[in-house]
Amino acid sequence: MAKPTKKIICPSCGFANTPPLANHRCASCGAKVEELKPLLTRQEELERRYQQESFSPTWFLVSIAIMIVTTAAFVMGLPMVVPALDFEGSAGMMVSIPVWFFGGMLIGLVSPGRTFVEPMIAVFLVAMPTAFILYSNQTVKTMPAFMYVLLSALGVLFTLIGAYVGERIQMGPPPKAAE
Repeated sequence: MAKPTKKIICPSCGFANTPPLANHRCASCGAKVEELKPLLTRQEELERRYQQESFSPTWFLVSIAIMIVTTAAFVMGLPMVVPALDFEGSAGMMVSIPVWFFGGMLIGLVSPGRTFVEPMIAVFLVAMPTAFILYSNQTVKTMPAFMYVLLSALGVLFTLIGAYVGERIQMGPPPKAAE
């Protein structure tokens, strides 16, 4: 015996559509119709509040642009303007980590959805050439190559934390659970 399917009522004409809908359109009038989705309980909504739904290529590109510009400006460009600040080698990596944290926080603040993965992957891609450049240009404050890898990983972690902090600031405090 076939299980009965729930009909999707068109909000425009009232026609009872049988799922699945072609292009999410009513079979009678062609109006856009949302398919019924299971409703989440209040507790499930609170638990999912800070979880990323899907990967956004647009925000990944924005993230990579922000990370490239901020890293280039602070780690590479600032010493050109203020010669006393020489961020070569380990000092450059120590400056990169807070730059990436604030970059992740900025992305978390301005992105419309929950974006944690995008800035983290962007920093991973920016950290590799940054670490290579800083390692190859070190003269006085020398540090072994594996430390650059570890500091890059720490920078990726701090970017994730920064993105989370930015999202928390943007969303505000969580609503109080109903008692």
